[in-house]
Amino acid sequence: MPHGKPAGVRCVQLSDDYRCLIYDRPERPEVCRRLRPSEEMCGASREHALLYLRELEIATQPGPV
Repeated sequence: MPHGKPAGVRCVQLSDDYRCLIYDRPERPEVCRRLRPSEEMCGASREHALLYLRELEIATQPGPV
């Protein structure tokens, strides 16, 4: 996504099973390389992790200009 990924928009690099298609490639965005999973982020289920990431996107989206 050349201009970044807006909050709430599915990344074009995700496979149908939510795996990153460019995980080990140099074009993987810096923000993705720097994101480190943690117990707080991953929780006990996939649903927890996806909810956490959604909340992170909402919390960091740019405000109105």
